[in-house]
Amino acid sequence: MLKPFRVLQTAKFPGGLKLWITLLTFAFLGWALAGHAAGMRSLTITASGWWWLVLALGLSWLSMLVNAGAWQVLVAWLGHGGGPTALVPLYLSSNLLKYLPGGVWHFLQRVRVMGPAIGTGPALVSVLLEPMLMAVAALLWVPWGGWQNGLAVVAPLPALLLLPRWREPLLGRLERSRLRQLNRSDATLASLPPLEQLGSGRQDYPWAPLIAELVFIASRFSGFWCCIQVFGLAPVLPIGSWMSAFALAWATGLVVPAAPGGLGVFEAVLLLRLGSSVPEAALLAVALCYRLVVTLADVLAAAGVKVDRLLALRMGLLNS
Repeated sequence: MLKPFRVLQTAKFPGGLKLWITLLTFAFLGWALAGHAAGMRSLTITASGWWWLVLALGLSWLSMLVNAGAWQVLVAWLGHGGGPTALVPLYLSSNLLKYLPGGVWHFLQRVRVMGPAIGTGPALVSVLLEPMLMAVAALLWVPWGGWQNGLAVVAPLPALLLLPRWREPLLGRLERSRLRQLNRSDATLASLPPLEQLGSGRQDYPWAPLIAELVFIASRFSGFWCCIQVFGLAPVLPIGSWMSAFALAWATGLVVPAAPGGLGVFEAVLLLRLGSSVPEAALLAVALCYRLVVTLADVLAAAGVKVDRLLALRMGLLNS
């Protein structure tokens, strides 16, 4: 049953599978933009629409704080504090690195900073388990859209992967693979930890981190909902259908290897999922506005940490 997927995974694509997925999604989006250029030019943003965009930016920035807090909950569940490391600022300041080619630099920064305090293995587990939890949390929101030809039953099934009997072997394999990749990027990292140190070391289900990630996905959707309001699309579908499509597109953008930050994949899945129910020109405008808003929110969150550090340093110098 899994043979076709193994063949796809091991197949050699010129430039890599990630490049080809990125090119395909960008080509699809380019085709969609070209086909709906006239319709998009006819769209206008009213005065209230601009306020919706401002609110979208604020809520997307807030979702980043929730995201960082969810990671802190995960690290605590793993039995590790950050030690002298402030986890929320570390998460926010390193998050922009996910947009760099390779898609591993935000992981690398977190492992590099946390490794001396809790060990390379535990730090690596914290950054590998987090996207698993985020993807599962997003898929758990999919049933809000109704039956959807059985998708409501299939989407929550990946939550079974978080059971210890499936989670721990998967984490061990991911650790070996990712640490080799990170070592190629930064030779100063510690060598591969011994086998007995692989995995989370927990034998229970990560309920607290999963609930925290569910809250994060809901907060992320709130920014998307504001972008929907900008173009007056809210009455077209029930909010549950919007949430379901958003969660599926967001999870796909997270797990499918493509451009950094899921660029292109999220938008393509959203169009394929809702294109038959929502005017495509307006839906494209929503997707592009959302992408701009969340990217700017990431920048503001990282800049806020930088400014906070500069102010703290300046106050320290003034008080000394």
